[in-house]
Amino acid sequence: MAVPSSAGLSPQALSALFEATTAINSSLDLPRVLQAIAQSAAAVMRAEASSVLLLDKRRDRLVFKAAVGDRSDALIGEEFDASLGVAGRVCKTGQPEVVTDVSKNKHFFKGIDDKSSFKTRGLIAAPLLQQGEILGVVEVLNKLGSDNFANQDIELLQIFANLAANGVRNAQAHDQLQKENEGLRTSMRMSDQIVGQSEALQQVLNLCNRVAPTNASVLLLGETGTGKEVFANYIHNRSPRRDKPFIAINCAALAETLLESELFGHEKGSFTGAVAQKIGRFELADNGSLFLDEIGEISPSVQVKLLRVLQEREFVRVGGTKTIACDVRILAATNRNLQKEMEEKRFREDLFYRLNVFPIHIPPLRERREDIALLVHHFTVRAATDMKIQRPEVDDDAMAALLAHRWPGNIRELQNVIERAVLMSDGQHVQLHHLPTDIAGHHATEQQQSGDSSLWGYERAMIIKALQNNRWNQSKAARELGISRDNLRYRVKKYNIQRPGS
Repeated sequence: MAVPSSAGLSPQALSALFEATTAINSSLDLPRVLQAIAQSAAAVMRAEASSVLLLDKRRDRLVFKAAVGDRSDALIGEEFDASLGVAGRVCKTGQPEVVTDVSKNKHFFKGIDDKSSFKTRGLIAAPLLQQGEILGVVEVLNKLGSDNFANQDIELLQIFANLAANGVRNAQAHDQLQKENEGLRTSMRMSDQIVGQSEALQQVLNLCNRVAPTNASVLLLGETGTGKEVFANYIHNRSPRRDKPFIAINCAALAETLLESELFGHEKGSFTGAVAQKIGRFELADNGSLFLDEIGEISPSVQVKLLRVLQEREFVRVGGTKTIACDVRILAATNRNLQKEMEEKRFREDLFYRLNVFPIHIPPLRERREDIALLVHHFTVRAATDMKIQRPEVDDDAMAALLAHRWPGNIRELQNVIERAVLMSDGQHVQLHHLPTDIAGHHATEQQQSGDSSLWGYERAMIIKALQNNRWNQSKAARELGISRDNLRYRVKKYNIQRPGS
């Protein structure tokens, strides 16, 4: 469509356009910009009322964002299918339209008049176009006086709409940037480094790498402390959404009413204490990933609302009426048996199948004992760095006790134990008496009860520890272990031990 020229406009029209442009470009706040457009449109076109409708492309809906005139407040937030009405035609064709008498126009959608109790006689509408993209429609109703809108009014409104579209695009970009910045600030700032070489761990990582490039929902299953949140972050950082927010929420940490507000946001005044509008986690995670930890703890009512979001990809803030579309990848985690929860009617079956698209079981630490030595080294380095002290070495007796322990709290428990041991140590060595008594006092018994798999893991772990101590020099590691280099090479091959990063 050719861009209309302002050469033939009257001085009054040019003055009105200048004032409108100044008003529209005076702010980057999207609601204020849209309201300025609606007010300026009515003034420029000398009309009773006007409105700005933005196109929600994800849902193919036109949504009233701003309006002026009699009963204009009733319009805000109303929406309809983008194919309906004169505005729908303008949105589809990208061409402005004028209707002198709506009662004789088959395309006029009177449903909006019915809701607002406003009587439309004539209207003119133009697309908000920016670089060939239709952002929405500006619509002006009922020209003041006895005259109707005429074809010559189209040029003036389209010039105005072109000016307004630039303001809309700038404000939308600013609004999106603010949301992304808030989302990135809220993102979990955790490392996705996963330490270990065990076969059980490698199987999990293979599954994570397979599902990461897709949009499939992932359900991480496993005991408390196994690092489910780290695996969720690992998947996000290897997905096409890696540059977008990774938002996490612990569903067990909040009461039902607070959880709903945290997930979906709330409007100002929607409940006691809601002194301002709040953007929820779904909105913050738009185009990124949302990690729902302890998903098995949510109440039945929140389950229903969560299911709707997963099905429809849209939600409404608490206390609000506006439907908000979202593009969010769901990564959920639980230590509960959701199959049993379903059987006992505590967890919705339909929600389970929405979440359980790609289940991944995270093994407990006792099933990957050969990784303990690597984890001990990792947490020792981290703790010493955080405390700004020299990294102590872990004595063999202390390592044997750590390897023999059952670790009911899994990796989280191991990390806590190592941090305490580093703090208690003399800065040179972590010894057996630096460990908690339940680990130091019973490690021999626990090792015997663990069976051959624990002994296998113990030997592998001791070999890895010796290699680490000697910077993976096999000759020096063999001397430390008191075995020949060939014997060591045989065990490295037997246990499939690989140097990290190789």
